[in-house]
Amino acid sequence: MITAGDFRKGVTFEMEGNVYTVVEFMHVKPGKGSPFVRTKLKNVITGQVIERTFNPTDKFQVAVIERKEMQYLYHEGDLYYFMDMETYDQIPFNKSQVADAMNFITENMMATVQFYKGTAFSVEPPTFVELTIVDCEPGIQGDTAKSSYKPATLETGYVIGVPLFVNNGEKIRVDTRDGSYMERVK
Repeated sequence: MITAGDFRKGVTFEMEGNVYTVVEFMHVKPGKGSPFVRTKLKNVITGQVIERTFNPTDKFQVAVIERKEMQYLYHEGDLYYFMDMETYDQIPFNKSQVADAMNFITENMMATVQFYKGTAFSVEPPTFVELTIVDCEPGIQGDTAKSSYKPATLETGYVIGVPLFVNNGEKIRVDTRDGSYMERVK
């Protein structure tokens, strides 16, 4: 069991038959009245974000989320298939479950699949990935001083801002947490 007073970012718990993770929290002690905890919660299954306030003594059951490294194989229509490398089981995901992650995942790449009570519900790409640029304006040699960016389309179809000196066909490292350019890969 966990109390609302123990909430921290990333804590997962069960409430009203659903599983939530704490996105933001703030312990508030007003001058008058009793203290409370203001939170922003994300439903881990549906992705819906809600705001709720709790009494710090409210108790909830802790939810255990399993994480497993799996390999992305292919997609067929709106289904994306991931394979467990130990058992060779293949798990299909709907496009809505993996849409954001697929901006950074290519075939045969490893990704983290999250499970709750044996049911897979989401996919997380690696924190840093190396992807190839398939479409961007030609680079301007020697233009490294300015912090100007141009749009570039990656092999996954995701559009990212890159410095002016980066060219078509180059591999770059991307931070998947915010979708930002980090560096060129040699």
